[in-house]
Amino acid sequence: MKISIVIPNYNGKEILEKNLPKILDAAKDAEIIVVDDASTDDSIKMLADKFPHIKVIKRTNNSGFATSVNDGVKASSGDLVLLLNSDVVPENNFLKPLSKHFSDPQVFAVGSLQYSSNWKGKDRHGRGIGEFKKGFFVHGPGALNKTNTLWVFGGCGLYRKSLWEKFGGMETLYNPFYWEDIDLSYRALKAGYKLVFEPESVVYHQQEQGAIRSSYTQSEIKTIAYRNQIIFVWLNITDLSFLISHLFYLPYTLVKTIHKGDDAFFKGLIQAIVKLPQIIRKRLTRNRFKKISDQMILTANKS
Repeated sequence: MKISIVIPNYNGKEILEKNLPKILDAAKDAEIIVVDDASTDDSIKMLADKFPHIKVIKRTNNSGFATSVNDGVKASSGDLVLLLNSDVVPENNFLKPLSKHFSDPQVFAVGSLQYSSNWKGKDRHGRGIGEFKKGFFVHGPGALNKTNTLWVFGGCGLYRKSLWEKFGGMETLYNPFYWEDIDLSYRALKAGYKLVFEPESVVYHQQEQGAIRSSYTQSEIKTIAYRNQIIFVWLNITDLSFLISHLFYLPYTLVKTIHKGDDAFFKGLIQAIVKLPQIIRKRLTRNRFKKISDQMILTANKS
């Protein structure tokens, strides 16, 4: 199967210039596409000067991660598409362990083992677990001795393009960042497809160098994270008991966070409500893929 690599970029000239040679060495036979999300630095010029053989998609408006990778996947020619953040450096043999799983037609995506010192204090991660707790979907890192995963990280995940297109790609309501990879993975699981964590595929995530932390304040990041956590429930959760729990805990969480002097949840909720008409329309279209209940998915991916 042919592999395409899609790398989203926003003002990442220096890190792209540093990491692209390593990516080229690690993926010699893959098509590489950089999607520039209207950078204001010299990313485009640097790519043209130093990597003229790499395909570059130039966006004129800055939209965010989901829109960028959707554009990149649409332009790709591979049967499998690897999403790779510009701040991720792969080991030379990282693609083969990922691609072997796609002999199973039920596999939608496979994720790598990531080494990072900046993800909830964990040096190694890559497998996701979650639960529905106090009205919300809560996710975290899982044990690395298992191969199932609740989601495949968008920073380094290999996806089957035909199923990506079937599900409509990443959800742009989450722009500019966060939760879009969890959302897409969850839709695949709910439709009965498989996700795999592959520890033999290793990458190094230099997360502190990425565009999010250099372009947004901590308060803005927290607000967006809350907003998207709410949107995820409104888009995806269908089990009645979970929905009742959400309706009960939503006002409770709002009052609790305001009492603590944290206005990020309030801001995130307002931003989610503004998007409610779009959320309702998209939620209705997702029902046609539903085969697996929320409880079954979370029970299978809780540890």
